[in-house]
Amino acid sequence: MTGSMITSKEHPLVKEVSRLTAGAKYRREQQCFVSEGVRLCSDGAMSGAAIKAFLYTAEAARKYPQEFQRLRAAAEKSVELGLPLFEKLCDTRSPQGFLCVFRMPENGGERLSLSIKGRYAALERVQDPSNLGTILRTAEALGVDGVILSPDCCDVYAPKVVRGSMGAVFRVPVLTVPDFGGFIAGLTEQGYLTCASTPHEAVDIEQVDFSSGGVMLIGNEGNGLEDATIRACRLRVRINMKGRAESLNAAAAAAILLYKLQGQA
Repeated sequence: MTGSMITSKEHPLVKEVSRLTAGAKYRREQQCFVSEGVRLCSDGAMSGAAIKAFLYTAEAARKYPQEFQRLRAAAEKSVELGLPLFEKLCDTRSPQGFLCVFRMPENGGERLSLSIKGRYAALERVQDPSNLGTILRTAEALGVDGVILSPDCCDVYAPKVVRGSMGAVFRVPVLTVPDFGGFIAGLTEQGYLTCASTPHEAVDIEQVDFSSGGVMLIGNEGNGLEDATIRACRLRVRINMKGRAESLNAAAAAAILLYKLQGQA
């Protein structure tokens, strides 16, 4: 598809990208989200994500000709922007000149079917976009079967989450549940090995057998898991730490816990 040229910040597509970048509610309403950069845009296209619009600068099209042709061919609409307008539109400091508006997968954040022998991360009130993006990236790297989110986690399609996930947001199955504690309690009743990560009255993660799968719960950066959520789990687990550190960053803790969850696969 031949691209057209946009020169005004008042253009409807420019306004739409700005609103998608800024607002989770608008992203949910439109079932679309924004991704910047050569690698992420190309990754999304190669992962099969539908591209509603591809925005680019002439400089980027010359610098990355193969990626440019691939994205332009895949996009429903392709438009060129001048560099000053493109930079104003972007969420990053040094944009590479490629930006895509992707359509969310069908059913948005409800794209995960659970199996009792599967291995899952379940996140409650994780509110830092960098942490959520890193956890998604770790989940993909370790072969986790999916990620369950409480409704008060930050938006999985926020620009910083998309960047931090390094493309995992396009591939890792995600399920957002309105009643997180009730959902976890239901999994426990069904026989899932639900594990609350907490330093209090917990078993060393090294002592747990995950050969039949499990659900690893990770809580809010400052306060951890809710007490009711911990009670809904079958088991409490902790990371055995040395030195004077009292806790780990949520993303760092998740990396260790999910590695252990996969260790006996």
